[in-house]
Amino acid sequence: MKASNTILGIVGAAAAGALLGVLFAPDKGSNTRKKIKDKSKDYGDNIKTKLDGIVSTISSNGKEIIEEGKAKFNQAKEDFNAVKDEAKTVKSNY
Repeated sequence: MKASNTILGIVGAAAAGALLGVLFAPDKGSNTRKKIKDKSKDYGDNIKTKLDGIVSTISSNGKEIIEEGKAKFNQAKEDFNAVKDEAKTVKSNY
């Protein structure tokens, strides 16, 4: 419990420091707001790019898994039919 409080305190202090840094920056408010807006857009674009990459990877891996599953199913079906035909041959010989 103490570790989580410590981490929460550190994160809170960092956020407060960042806020105070922005508020007391020597730049005009309009410039500061523009910088915040630009950074937010950059972070949003970065996150979107990473999520698109993850979705693409999952999608391509999913397709490969499905194709591999279909191939294994078809192979198992062929093996079953071969065993069934062999059983019919053995049964007809008796």
